[in-house]
Amino acid sequence: MWGIQRTRHGDCNASDASGETEVVVNVGGVKQVLYGDALSRYPDTRLAELIDCSLKSSEEISVLCDDYDPDAGEFYFDRDPEAFKCVVELYYYGEIHMKRGICPICFMKEMEFWKIDADFLDDCCKCQLKEVEDELAEIAEKVRTILVDRDGDPSAAGWQRFQMCLWRLMEKPESSLPAHIIAIVSFIFILVSSVVMCVGTIPDLQVEDSEGNLTENPTLEVIETVCICWFTIEYILRLISSPNKRKFVLAFMNVIDFMAIMPFFVVLILTSFGTGVMELANVQQAVQALRIMRIARIFKLARHSSGLQTLTSALKSSFKELGLLLMYMGVGVFLFSALGYTMEQSHPETLFTSIPQSFWWAVITMTTVGYGDVYPKTTLGRCNAAISFLCGVIAIALPIHPIINNFVLVYNKQQVLETAAKHEIELMALRSGEGELEAARGAHAHVCVAGVWDNGARSCHSDTCTPSLKDPRGGAGLRPHSMETSFESTAESTEYFISPENTLRENDIKRQSSN
Repeated sequence: MWGIQRTRHGDCNASDASGETEVVVNVGGVKQVLYGDALSRYPDTRLAELIDCSLKSSEEISVLCDDYDPDAGEFYFDRDPEAFKCVVELYYYGEIHMKRGICPICFMKEMEFWKIDADFLDDCCKCQLKEVEDELAEIAEKVRTILVDRDGDPSAAGWQRFQMCLWRLMEKPESSLPAHIIAIVSFIFILVSSVVMCVGTIPDLQVEDSEGNLTENPTLEVIETVCICWFTIEYILRLISSPNKRKFVLAFMNVIDFMAIMPFFVVLILTSFGTGVMELANVQQAVQALRIMRIARIFKLARHSSGLQTLTSALKSSFKELGLLLMYMGVGVFLFSALGYTMEQSHPETLFTSIPQSFWWAVITMTTVGYGDVYPKTTLGRCNAAISFLCGVIAIALPIHPIINNFVLVYNKQQVLETAAKHEIELMALRSGEGELEAARGAHAHVCVAGVWDNGARSCHSDTCTPSLKDPRGGAGLRPHSMETSFESTAESTEYFISPENTLRENDIKRQSSN
């Protein structure tokens, strides 16, 4: 027997009779003796209703508990004893703390069973519950996305169905083999165009025009044109198939895609106006700037790389740490550049001509780069440089660890969400197959033992399921698996059919055990 130290609480509402009453409960095989003066402090809970059960009928008692032994006066509950240990703390300490390892969703179901309001849960446990609810919502959304990508919407019209198929083909590489091939081809075009852009700047590969100026190699220009044509066709198809055009155009990655193809067509339009327009200085500067914008196409790789997407999400969640790093560096740069300028003024050949010009020296010193173009020449200036170097190392090292932790958390969370979503899909397929099997066996007059699922759910000490998923294909709602029920245990806890062969085998086992 595990017990909780008996603590008497003064309560003006508690009667003397309830204070002397002992309530014996057996939760999942673990017996506990509770006292009426403690239970009566929360009269609306299930345990408080057990105080006056001697005056109630057997039907009323059966509603409160799973079983009752009138001889021993013991109430039996087929619930989780570990969760009950936390629930009992309410009557003695006035609040509830979840123990480590207990599923928050399952624990909330336990509190609901014992008729305890969620407000009695401690704030730290409420935060944990909120995180789990958010994760379940993300899993449900991912499952819906997978179902829509895999099966589509049968109620969609002809054009909508074509639009959905085209969207999956261009945006969901995992939906089909052709979509996977298109993603690989797009990835190859991104790499080729980036390499061509870099190689085209090598003077040995450039050619001279009629005026003796170096221009890009014609072969590289042809390759560049082919890549731009592919990017343009890809962008247009994705725009046409997008279910929300405005959201598609304003998305960050789609803005990058547009910036990668826009310079080519702008230069093409300016060239079509003739050499007179291209000879203008402002136009030449604009063309040069547009050519530089072609480097944005390297960011297109993030659309095909889950690792880069994870890195982006980690940086978004680390804005506070990055801001802290910039603040440290900004304060250090301002402080040490001012000190360096002041200490170097006495030297006739000083390289520190002004405080803003000293900012460059402070930045490359604190970041441990040290180009050597600007350096102190006095003793005090060198001491200032040594201190700025040490402070820079510390300032950079402090926020790095939280940023790395955020990256690990984001990466692990994405892996868990993907695994959980696939697990849900497998369970849905399993239950669908078991439903067909049940109908087939019912036609052959096999005996079905119903209700095993309810007992199996109770044996897991939880009747909690993740939020019901509405079938996006228009069918009935789908209920995912319990939080604590594994793939194998779910298969075992569904309705079990007993055929004549199984019955004979069970009789043989009983005979052998009796012998």
